[in-house]
Amino acid sequence: MNPGRDCSFEVPEDLDGLRADKGIAEFYEEFTRSRIAKVIKSGEVCINGKPCEVDTRIAQGDRISFSMPEDVIPQILPEDIPLDILYEDPDLLVVNKPKGMVVHPSPGHYHGTLVNALMHHCKDLSGINGVLRPGIVHRIDKDTTGALIVCKNDRAHQLIAAQLKEHSILRLYRAILVGSLKEEEGTVDMPIGRHPTERKKMAVNAPHAKRAVTHYRILERFPGFTYVECRLETGRTHQIRVHMTQIGHPLLGDPVYGSVKTKLKAEEGQMLHAYLSGFILPSTGEYLEVAAPLPKEFEAVLEKLRKI
Repeated sequence: MNPGRDCSFEVPEDLDGLRADKGIAEFYEEFTRSRIAKVIKSGEVCINGKPCEVDTRIAQGDRISFSMPEDVIPQILPEDIPLDILYEDPDLLVVNKPKGMVVHPSPGHYHGTLVNALMHHCKDLSGINGVLRPGIVHRIDKDTTGALIVCKNDRAHQLIAAQLKEHSILRLYRAILVGSLKEEEGTVDMPIGRHPTERKKMAVNAPHAKRAVTHYRILERFPGFTYVECRLETGRTHQIRVHMTQIGHPLLGDPVYGSVKTKLKAEEGQMLHAYLSGFILPSTGEYLEVAAPLPKEFEAVLEKLRKI
């Protein structure tokens, strides 16, 4: 087997009794079940020091270890995909990402991503984050729309990344929440980390959680719903979705955290939009704010709510 990533973990309670291939794929969500099965069949996966089979049942407390071969990354090619560019200069651009578009290639998503579109539009993109994420300095979820900063060179990438690290970039989101918030504005200061049992989710106060702060203010009230603006002080994965759910007001249409049933069905998906980014331009040192208009489906839901 080719040298690769060494993996080892103790089977948690929620994976007790699963087949080895399924259990490992549940624990390492970045690996597909079929890929795990191939490694098991090669004889490289051990449970408590002994090689296992694909259908071996794992038990809580078992120690599983294996080496995952390095990915053979396919060539990432430019694709002529239309881009809604809100701002552009020689150093960077701000793109209005549509709903359903993955930001950068990953296993299972090597085509149709924002990076594929950017490679067609730009001659050069920063290379700090490697061949799968050229130009990408921060991300937003696949089903979240709105403003995303993309860097064309390493200098611009470093300067934007530094602003992100020191939390000086203004990032405003618009969201429609289920329920009626009492206060006109507020702050949620709760650490966020990987959910201990559901590994595709994030959770507050999870093991190894990092500080996460979201400020919100109400823009409009409706019967049973609230339209808010959220300002990110930090940028953890799923931060707004997790924080709003934690205070009892999940996003309308959120398929992961929004299990609350409502009279209004959001066929358009989760109501979260990266509305505005404010930052210092690497080229001039001037402060710039770029706003992304609400997508039509978001506006349509607001109109439905205003008619209730």
